[in-house]
Amino acid sequence: MDVKGVLKDFSRNKALLLMVLPATVWFLFFSYLPMAGTIIAFKEYRYHRDGFLASIVNSKWVGLKNFEFLFSTKDAFLITRNTLLYNAVFIIIGLILAVGLAIILAEIANKKLAKLYQTGMFLPYFLSWVIVGYIVFSFLSFDKGMINQIAKAFGLTATQWYNDPTYWPLILTLVFLWKSIGYNSVVYLAAIMGIDKSLYEAAMIDGANKWQQIRHITVPMLTPLITILTLLAIGRIFYADFGLFYQVPRNSGTLYSVTNVIDTYVYRGLKFTGEIGMSTAAGLYQSFVGFVLVITSNAIVRKFNKDNALY
Repeated sequence: MDVKGVLKDFSRNKALLLMVLPATVWFLFFSYLPMAGTIIAFKEYRYHRDGFLASIVNSKWVGLKNFEFLFSTKDAFLITRNTLLYNAVFIIIGLILAVGLAIILAEIANKKLAKLYQTGMFLPYFLSWVIVGYIVFSFLSFDKGMINQIAKAFGLTATQWYNDPTYWPLILTLVFLWKSIGYNSVVYLAAIMGIDKSLYEAAMIDGANKWQQIRHITVPMLTPLITILTLLAIGRIFYADFGLFYQVPRNSGTLYSVTNVIDTYVYRGLKFTGEIGMSTAAGLYQSFVGFVLVITSNAIVRKFNKDNALY
């Protein structure tokens, strides 16, 4: 190993290395070190008075029992189905709307107005799911909700939204898109702003209209970014947004058939049974499946275009 070469490279890039140091430390402590705790997924974890490490060492080894407990329940298919279907819808519709919104914002001639629109659509991203849950409740409350008040004014029957699961797949999808679409569009808008303007000028000289410019210049230039972000989203397809599925439906038991996902199921199981091993097994399962999906999806992308793959 060339120590002098390493030190020389470090000295040359010390400013950049210092910039990434906080992120490196964060990932080290909150992403890599906790990986050692995955052994709890294979143990019947019980607290020991000598501390956390002693609790792990002294807990009984149970092999795959925690995984069997997780997937032997009658709700296993339900929570897996809900998690996958919701995330698939979020990825597909979210991608289309985010790209479309970014293109629309880029085409607005008045840049001050475009920034105002962008800020307005970006703000919901900063709201916590607790606040969003109360906003939704102000619309859907049976007694005082805005929608039921309007329905009563027109002589219609009020709907008990929190007792009827029929509408909640649509409600959750709309709430998720409202909260996240502005943030996601910013990434694509930044990429659009980086496209060489001479490409559009050449297209206009050749007689291309605005739709043809978007179709043959903007979308192809965004394709690598779209592919990478979609691959990363697929890697988390077994993870559900806990706040969305727990806070927005207000933990209503009658809605579990359409709002119960892996994350909420594990939380409730941990809350009422205290089975830390089972919750760790669920997290390990989600991570492993996500890893396999990313590797598989990336391999498929590489077959068609190596430049668009993650690696």
